[in-house]
Amino acid sequence: MRRTERLFAIIQILRRARAPVTAAAIAEELETSLRTIYRDVSELIAQRVPVRGEAGIGYMLEPGFDMPPLMLTPDEIEAAVLGAQWVASRGDSALARAAGDLVAKIGAVIPPHLRPFLLDGALTTPDRPRRLVPDALDMARVRAAIRAQTKIRLTYCDETDRITQRTVWPVAIAYYDSVRLLAAWCELREDFRHFRTDRITAAEFPDERYPGRRDILRSQWRKSNYATPRPAAEPSQTVEAADA
Repeated sequence: MRRTERLFAIIQILRRARAPVTAAAIAEELETSLRTIYRDVSELIAQRVPVRGEAGIGYMLEPGFDMPPLMLTPDEIEAAVLGAQWVASRGDSALARAAGDLVAKIGAVIPPHLRPFLLDGALTTPDRPRRLVPDALDMARVRAAIRAQTKIRLTYCDETDRITQRTVWPVAIAYYDSVRLLAAWCELREDFRHFRTDRITAAEFPDERYPGRRDILRSQWRKSNYATPRPAAEPSQTVEAADA
């Protein structure tokens, strides 16, 4: 068990106890040493967790202390809600549902005094649905291919209306205000390329894995000259760096 997990576990043990809990009892439950428990309790007290007691008698958690499963500050809650709002208005339908579920889960675990930051936050994102260029393929399947490290076969129409067939190794999806780019290693070009998702006219998702590891491929992409593509400011403009 990692130290952070152990600290949370100690708080949970003290929270559910009705009487002082000895260090020996905590050590037995967590299958660790007495020295480790003494050190962990000292760390909790240093972090201003209201643990009181002493060695030989036991420890208790002061009444009124509440540490939900997600220990979020008001700033963290507002950041999560702001991000969820952006994703809900600009992501695909699956991501939009996931964003709503995320906010609901946060609301289920935070204490009442923090809920106003979730339900009536001061931060928001502009709603610009008309600016969004719709995806021409199933982005949920694209994300699944990235996680599974499998290839995608694309039919792509570039800014000059030239159509090509590509087999790519998907690396990442870049979400911008009005367009999305699929970053991938292109077998045809033997290099990294970025494809606007609204210009992908067809896609096949075979179960064929690409060679190598995803983290190494993503690191190589970030180091390449194509790691920071510049999308069009408006859907009517072209993305010059999208594909060459």
